[in-house]
Amino acid sequence: MNQSGNNGAANHDGRIHDVMFDFCGVLLELNYRPCLQGHFPQKVVDTLCADEDDVYGFFAAEARMDAGEDFADVIKDYREQYGDDLAVMFSYYIDHYDDALPQIIDGMENLLADLRQAGYSVWGLTNWSGETFHFAFEKFPQIERLLQGTVVSGIEKMHKPNADIFNLALNRFGLDAAQTVFFDDTQANVDGAKAVGIQGIHFQNASDARKELKRLGVTI
Repeated sequence: MNQSGNNGAANHDGRIHDVMFDFCGVLLELNYRPCLQGHFPQKVVDTLCADEDDVYGFFAAEARMDAGEDFADVIKDYREQYGDDLAVMFSYYIDHYDDALPQIIDGMENLLADLRQAGYSVWGLTNWSGETFHFAFEKFPQIERLLQGTVVSGIEKMHKPNADIFNLALNRFGLDAAQTVFFDDTQANVDGAKAVGIQGIHFQNASDARKELKRLGVTI
């Protein structure tokens, strides 16, 4: 995977040269149900998939891994707090993470390809565990081929919306923040990008992303 910067940072013409994307909710769909359905009690799966309060602690445990903590440490604490049955379910989820990635978000593979074809550079920046991120590219190698580099929070042990991970991506890929657009489905992460000078956009769908890019002068 090529992670060398393009010439955007040296080309201070005010135009967008680089487009950066979050992964889950932007490039890939994340869905617990196809991973857990049929393997655990239906009521538990239904509650988890509909839950915004994280009563089972899945989101918090995964966030710790996304921030760089090892699964072995996270699952130990998780088991102590939630018990063996839920710990088995969380462990199964981590081991079968690819089943929770059912598909590429509609229209996003074409958008990446069109950007590359038009001469723009495309990058990834994701809050994701370093222990499970490999599933993304193994299941969707076309995404790896299209992206020119990806920063993964769990590997770097820093995470969005903090400024350090955005600055790391800018420096690693040789980007000019003012000439970079970042799409994320979480507003806090969009705000984090804006705080370091990147043009952050709250992702809705591929069609709206194209409209936003056109508004910024990106021609594809």
